[in-house]
Amino acid sequence: MSIIKLLKKKCNTALFTTPSHSQRFFVINKLRNLYKYDISETDFHNPQKELSRAENYAASVYGTKATKFLTNGSTSGIIAAVLSCIKEGDEILIWKEAHPCHKNAAILAGAKINYYEIPTDEEWGIPTKTSIDTIEPIIKNNPKIKALIVTSPTYEGIVSDIISLKKMCRKYNVYLIVDEAHGALYPFCDELPQSAVNIADFTIQSLHKTAGGLNPTALVHTNTNLDIDQALSLISTTSPSYPLLATIEANIRYLNSAKGRQSIKNLLTNIENLKKECPNCEFGGDDKTKILVKIAGLSGFQLSEILYKKYNIEDEKTNYISTMLLCGIGTDKKKLTRLKNALRSIKKQ
Repeated sequence: MSIIKLLKKKCNTALFTTPSHSQRFFVINKLRNLYKYDISETDFHNPQKELSRAENYAASVYGTKATKFLTNGSTSGIIAAVLSCIKEGDEILIWKEAHPCHKNAAILAGAKINYYEIPTDEEWGIPTKTSIDTIEPIIKNNPKIKALIVTSPTYEGIVSDIISLKKMCRKYNVYLIVDEAHGALYPFCDELPQSAVNIADFTIQSLHKTAGGLNPTALVHTNTNLDIDQALSLISTTSPSYPLLATIEANIRYLNSAKGRQSIKNLLTNIENLKKECPNCEFGGDDKTKILVKIAGLSGFQLSEILYKKYNIEDEKTNYISTMLLCGIGTDKKKLTRLKNALRSIKKQ
C-alpha cells in the first residue's frame, strides 16, 4: 500500500492521539483536506511500514543504496550526510560562498572547516564550476580532510564534473557530498546534465525547487554503507508530516512515469523556442531549466527591475551582468510566452 492510499483509508477508531485536530477541526477551512490526511505515526495507520516501502521504491528508481524522504528541505539532507561521514575533530572542505547549511553541518559535526574558492565568470557575473585543479592541491596537502561538499548545479545552473571529482576523492579517501538541490529533474531526462545520484557518496535534491514538490520536500541519496538513518534521527522530528511524505512519493512516481518524463521534455522544448524567438538576448548556463539571460545595454539589476515593475515578472536571482529565471514542472507554455514577449519588448525599447 502506498502512503497516499494509507492516508485515504477510512478510520472508524476514536483516536485519542496526536494530532489533536482529529481530522475534524480545521483552523483554515480551505485546507480541510490537508487536516483530513494529517495522521500520527502512533495511531492505527502504522505508516512507518508504508514509508519504508516508498523509500525502497525510490531507491530502485534512482539506483541508489538508499534514498530517504526529507520534509525539512535539502538543508536537513546536507546536515545528515555530514553527520554520517564526519567525526568530531575531522576536517571538511566546503565552498566559501556555499549555502549556509554546509557550514552549519560542519559545526554540528564538530569538524574543522577548510574553504575553497570558485572563480567568477566575468562574462556572466556568476560562479564557475568546481574543478579538480582547485580542490586536489588542498586535499593533497591536508590528509585530515574527510569530506568535500560540492554545489552542482549552482543557482545559475553551472554543473561540475562530478565523475572526475569522485575519482579524485576516492584517491584520497574523501567522501563526496553533492548539493544537487537545483537538479532534481536530472535523473529523468537525458537532455539535462548528468545527475550525481549514482556517482557521489551522498546527493541531496530539493523536489520543491524544479520538480514540482511542495516546500520543503527533498531527498537524500546515499551509495555508502553508512547509517544515514541514525544521522537523520539526530536532526529530524519524531512526528513527520505524512501528507508531505505522501507528496514526495507521488512526486517521484510522476517524474518516473511516461507522462512525467514527457512533461520535462515539453518544458525544455518550450524554453528552447523562447530562446530562438529572442535572438537579441544572450543566454548561458549548463542547465536548460535555468534561463540565464542578459541584454546588451542593461545590467542584470536593471533587467530584473524592468521585468518586475513593468511586466510583473519576478526572477530567481540576479547580478550586475545577468538575470536568472528558474523554470520547473509548473512552468507552462503560457508563462514562458509572457516572459518571451517581455524580453522582446524590452530589447525593442
